[in-house]
Amino acid sequence: MSSTQPIGIFDSGVGGTSIWKEIHELLPFEKTIYLADSKNAPYGKKPIGEIINLSRKNTEKLLQMGAKTIVVACNTATTNAIKVLRSNYNVPFIGIEPAIKPAALHSKTKAIGILATQGTLTSELFHQASELYSKDIHIFEVEGHGLVELIESGKRNSNQTKNLLRNLLKPMLEHSIDYLVLGCSHYPYLVPVLKEILPEDVQVIDSGEAVARHTKVVLTENDLLAPEGINPIPEFFSNTNPEVLASLINAEENNFKVSHLDF
Repeated sequence: MSSTQPIGIFDSGVGGTSIWKEIHELLPFEKTIYLADSKNAPYGKKPIGEIINLSRKNTEKLLQMGAKTIVVACNTATTNAIKVLRSNYNVPFIGIEPAIKPAALHSKTKAIGILATQGTLTSELFHQASELYSKDIHIFEVEGHGLVELIESGKRNSNQTKNLLRNLLKPMLEHSIDYLVLGCSHYPYLVPVLKEILPEDVQVIDSGEAVARHTKVVLTENDLLAPEGINPIPEFFSNTNPEVLASLINAEENNFKVSHLDF
């Protein structure tokens, strides 16, 4: 069995396109629909109840569009809302969590840094993962206050962003971290700037590739993989100005469809 219905993906803005890119690269024959809830970005400082309500809103819009599975391409929404989503909707959900495990297992200095939103760092799911791998490892958590807003406004390579990152990373580097875990799907867009700032012996790690592999596993287990040989055009929707979203995915160059949508 197979299914040509789309994979639905949502995030609190444009950052989840870093997850979408990994999924599209691994599964190019799958149709994808991406919702950027930029109007409500960032989710990281919102109360849990509001995060859940926004996640339900996005889920219901994707289900109306025929999604066969939904990727919650937002760390804050995953850690705070995915249990509720799984118990209320009858499609498989794939979430994302900070890649603490591989960083902790491979760290030689026994010190890793995690850059994430407040909503992720204070969630129960994050604390469970952190406690599981922190027995022999020092984990330094830093809230990336202001980073999502800069990325959403197209300023990811600005001096303002670089200066903010230097200040955020300073306490981690003083503790000799050798891995920096990116705990927000927006943050992979900061990797070029991070490579300028970080010492060469600090590795940056995110969840994108692992999420793509897990998506393939879930689709396979549920007989939902699309037949190979088709290359559907992905669709992207933003509830604010879609220009930043379009630029991140090189929409014009790739002939991708990016539209404004109220949701």
